[in-house]
Amino acid sequence: MVLCQGGEGDAAPAAAGQEPEVPPGREDGPGAVQPCPAPGVEAAGAEERRGCGCCSGMSWPFCCEAPGAKKKATCPGLGLFYTILSAFLFSVASLFLKKIEDVHSVEVSAFRCVFQMAFVLPGLIYYKTGFLGPKGKRIFLFFRGFLGSTAMILLYYAYQVMPLADATVITFTSPVFTSLLAWIFLKEKYSLWDVLFTLFAVTGVILIARPPFLFGSRVAGIEGSYSDHLKGTIAAIASTISAASTIVILRKVGKSVHYFLSIWYYAVIGLIGCVIALFVLNEWRLPHCGRDRVFLILIGLLGLGGQIFLTKALQIEKAGPVSIMRTMDVVFAFILQVLFLNHIPTWWTVGGGLCVVASSSGTAIRKWRHSVKKAKQREI
Repeated sequence: MVLCQGGEGDAAPAAAGQEPEVPPGREDGPGAVQPCPAPGVEAAGAEERRGCGCCSGMSWPFCCEAPGAKKKATCPGLGLFYTILSAFLFSVASLFLKKIEDVHSVEVSAFRCVFQMAFVLPGLIYYKTGFLGPKGKRIFLFFRGFLGSTAMILLYYAYQVMPLADATVITFTSPVFTSLLAWIFLKEKYSLWDVLFTLFAVTGVILIARPPFLFGSRVAGIEGSYSDHLKGTIAAIASTISAASTIVILRKVGKSVHYFLSIWYYAVIGLIGCVIALFVLNEWRLPHCGRDRVFLILIGLLGLGGQIFLTKALQIEKAGPVSIMRTMDVVFAFILQVLFLNHIPTWWTVGGGLCVVASSSGTAIRKWRHSVKKAKQREI
């Protein structure tokens, strides 16, 4: 008796994390077999296998589509809508972080890690990935977790000591640093266009930081003292470089490690690092105000929701348009800063934002066109 081998992947649910990607599907084991179609139905089955790509080549009735049924089309623009919604949720979470008064940024990061652990743990149990990962990949997972959590802590600190729009704009230099680090460590191509985009990004950061040796000793449009503004700028840049490093590590690891496991390392290492730092800084304390406690919970929920919608967007839309649409985060940051923080951005910040958005959008468009070109070459 001849048996036909068939596998059916289950799409992993969207996970929370600093760098989302489509998680690999869970394949059925070798024991999962399906009976062959009866003689005489084989020709029709072959036609169905050509027409249905969602069921790993299985023929009807084992395929989810009946003969002659039309495949349900994805709603046009749904992925871009998810991206805009994700950017809005991230921006509102940043606004709540600015509103918190008596909680250190490291403690906020610790609460965020707890939320991510609570979300990822059921996924690890369901997909049976274990908690340590393959032996050859653990060192990469450790550095991914360490750098990812460091990026989050530094970003939260930057949000607290400098204008919301300024910190948000600086984080969007991440694609430029990612291209540079991928060229250094992964030997990916780095062209003159990448050099140009890097210069645009650096120009934008300079316009936001406004160092006194270029702009004079009287710097307008900052929150608090200039020293805090400079510390926030350095923290935002370091956060961006750390986030770019995690993306390079994820590229190195590829799909050999489940995405849930990567997020698990990120949350666990981040929580351990935050707890140690809080005891060293003697900053661990519960919020005195009930409003701050509500803000902490909302930051965790909104950050989680933002990652879910961003992952869903990447599952149904190409990475290039998603990366470009993510720049709406900058627009939301400017709007929320004016409406709720009563802080009008200076023209220097607007100019820096335009430079950074042009840089990140140009990098995303170039990578997108390159991937489309490679896909067409493979088809030929």
